Amino acid sequence: MESRKTTSGKNRRSFLKQSLATGAMTVGATALAERPLDAQGGSLTRGDAALLRFAAAAELIETDLWQQYAELGGVTDGEQNTYQQAFEFLDGDGPQYITSNTLDELSHATFLNAYLESKGEEPVNFDQFRTLPSSQATGARNVGRLTTLFQLNVDTSWYIRDRSTTNPDFGATYPQALQIVDRRAIPKADIDFENPERIQSIANIAAFHFGAIEQGGSSLYATFAQQASNLEVLRILLGIGGDEIRHFGEWMDFAGNAVQGPPFSFAGQNTPVTNHGLTFSNFNDPMFGPLFQTNLIFPVPCEFISRNLPLCAVIRPIGGLGTFARAAANAFIQSNLFMGQSPTFISMLKQLAAEADQAARGF
Repeated sequence: MESRKTTSGKNRRSFLKQSLATGAMTVGATALAERPLDAQGGSLTRGDAALLRFAAAAELIETDLWQQYAELGGVTDGEQNTYQQAFEFLDGDGPQYITSNTLDELSHATFLNAYLESKGEEPVNFDQFRTLPSSQATGARNVGRLTTLFQLNVDTSWYIRDRSTTNPDFGATYPQALQIVDRRAIPKADIDFENPERIQSIANIAAFHFGAIEQGGSSLYATFAQQASNLEVLRILLGIGGDEIRHFGEWMDFAGNAVQGPPFSFAGQNTPVTNHGLTFSNFNDPMFGPLFQTNLIFPVPCEFISRNLPLCAVIRPIGGLGTFARAAANAFIQSNLFMGQSPTFISMLKQLAAEADQAARGF
């Protein structure tokens, strides 16, 4: 299947990768490496430990859902299924990005738990809650899951938010770019592979879910960095958070490819993808306006710190100190990721979030 990427799209992606890698290495080396790594000895403050525990919990949840995407839509040996082909339709490197994102999240979860243990703190363990059913489609592992991707409510307001000059830190709210309610984002059984329009719709839903998940991670680490006390903890939050930002930039581009309209709307046909009332229209149609423009992959300058200051291109939101972890946990819950999950698990996640929100910087 032919990729929808143009030459200019590939050049843009290459430039973005090179610029981010060079910038991260330069800033990281000069701004952080020369500072003390641990300003408070070998132990963590209660607040710093709580921040890292919630981050570890979020990464375990993300690893679980990304593994489900990678098993069916990531890089595999042998002949590709139609779900993988649908991702390649959005971007020729789609399956590789999915696999890479999965490995990144797993490394984050593993590192955070190991770091907590190295400081004498309890790691986060959700193994007892891996009880939700797997997909029955060929390629999926038959193991218990923390999350389910069969009845997702996807918050697509992130797509508009980064294109707006307003900022949710100042109370701004945004409409949904698409109404994705009670939809599956992975094939549930082999029959889903057989209908080309249905499998492309499932992949498109996943594309918007990717952006929703990774924008949350970007804001989470940026917000937590403002609450950390220990310089080594700050280094961890900035390092992992930077990787989450790179993820979000790619998925912003990826989702835009699902709503570019003909001739890229569905397997080369000049009709938009439609599945049981959900239509992926052409967001480049003038009727949608600039807040839907598909090739805007960088945040538009917006309000920041004060409305009296010039607009500035930033991560948003990065405020909400003392509330963000609970907001993130609630976003997971409201998306139906945990449909069928134990109430004990939900209670544990909420408790981890509440403890993280209580963290306050202090030296």
